[in-house]
Amino acid sequence: MSKTQENLMAAFAGESQANRKYLAYAAAADKEGLPQVAKLFRAAACAETIHAHAHLRNAGKIGNTAANLEDAVNGETYEFTKMYPEMIADAKAEGQDAIAKYFDFVNKVEEVHANLYKKAMADPKGLANVDYYVCKVCGYTHEGPCESCPVCGAGAAAFFKVDDSCCLNK
Repeated sequence: MSKTQENLMAAFAGESQANRKYLAYAAAADKEGLPQVAKLFRAAACAETIHAHAHLRNAGKIGNTAANLEDAVNGETYEFTKMYPEMIADAKAEGQDAIAKYFDFVNKVEEVHANLYKKAMADPKGLANVDYYVCKVCGYTHEGPCESCPVCGAGAAAFFKVDDSCCLNK
């Protein structure tokens, strides 16, 4: 990999993290009654997303949908088979039981994501037109409304319907 390719991927990672961090900061500002500061953080988060997408595109990492689905399955599978199990073990070894439990929730959700992507890979044009709902507590993703989260046990009120702007606002 060339130095420029490495730089593009490092910049992609940095911009992606900045986006999520600024959205978390915006939520904190909202809770503190500072809506204009929250708005500023959201504006910067949107700009960081534009940068991240451009870096990924310039690195040649966005393929056709079949390739993108395969990449997504591979990434999610790595996370639930290797990355999170190791993180769970580390957290337990350090006596960080709450973090280990949290990582376990995330691990289970990553497997759900992989399976949803596999379903899309099997018949992308025939994928049912359903709304997706995500648990605000653990990130569990469900086709259609959900009465309770099978991962963390949260009730129906913890779920939000995914729309085109949801990831900028959550």
